[in-house]
Amino acid sequence: MIPNLKVIFLFLWLLHCGGGNVDVQQKPPIQVAFLKEGISIPCEVIFPYMPKYTKFSIDYYWINSLDQKTSICSREENVAIPSGKENKTAALPYNYRIMSVENSSSTGTYYCKVKWNDIQKVGKGVFVHIRDTGYISTTSGWEILVTLTVLLAVLSITATALLLWKRKVLCPRRNQPNILRQKVETQLPSASPPPLPPPVYDSLDVQQVDVYSSLENNTNNPSHRKNPPGKTPKKQEALEESSDTLYENI
Repeated sequence: MIPNLKVIFLFLWLLHCGGGNVDVQQKPPIQVAFLKEGISIPCEVIFPYMPKYTKFSIDYYWINSLDQKTSICSREENVAIPSGKENKTAALPYNYRIMSVENSSSTGTYYCKVKWNDIQKVGKGVFVHIRDTGYISTTSGWEILVTLTVLLAVLSITATALLLWKRKVLCPRRNQPNILRQKVETQLPSASPPPLPPPVYDSLDVQQVDVYSSLENNTNNPSHRKNPPGKTPKKQEALEESSDTLYENI
C-alpha cells in the first residue's frame, strides 16, 4: 500500500513540475487600432526543450463587449530541439496578424490558448480598441494652465507694445500746432501788432456830439424860441385875434 502511494505522489510531483515549466504570456495588455488597419495578437509560449512539450496546438479567439466568444484560427506546432539545448527553457513568439479590421465592433479582448497533451495554458488577453478616427491624447490640467498663462502673457505684451506705438505716433501730431506757434513767437520777438482800425462807434459818437451841440445852441438862443422857423409875428397875431373872436362867439 505504501509503495503505491509513493508512486502516485511521485507522478503528481512530476506532473506539477512539468506543468510549471510551461506558460503563455501576452504583452502589451492594451492596443489601439484603426479601421482598415491590421492588428497583431501577441502570444509568447514558454516551454522546456523536451519531447513532451515541443508539440502543442495554439488557438486564437476574442470576446466582445457582450461576452460573446468568436474563434479566429487554430494552428499546430512541432518544435525541433536544437542541439545542446535539451531540457532548457525556451520562450518563442507565436503572434497572429489580422490584416484588416472592417468595423469598430471588432473591439474586444483577444486571447491565445496553448494546449499540450495533458496541459492547457491561456494568456491573460490583449484588449484591442478599434477607432474610426485618430487617437487624441488627453492633456493634463497643468499643461492647459501653462498654455493659457503663456498665451495671456503674449497678448498683454502685444497690447502694451501697440499702446506705446500709438502714443509715439499720435502725440507728435497733437503737439504740432503748439510747436509751430512757439517757433513763430521765437522768430518774431520784437514785432508789434498792427494798429487796429478805428471802431465804427467812434465816428458815430462824433456825429452825435455835433447834433447835441446844435440842439443846445438852439435852446440857448431865445430868438429861435419866440420865432419858430416858418412862422412870422404877423401871422401869429392874426391867429391870436381869430381865436379870441371865436371864444367870444362861443
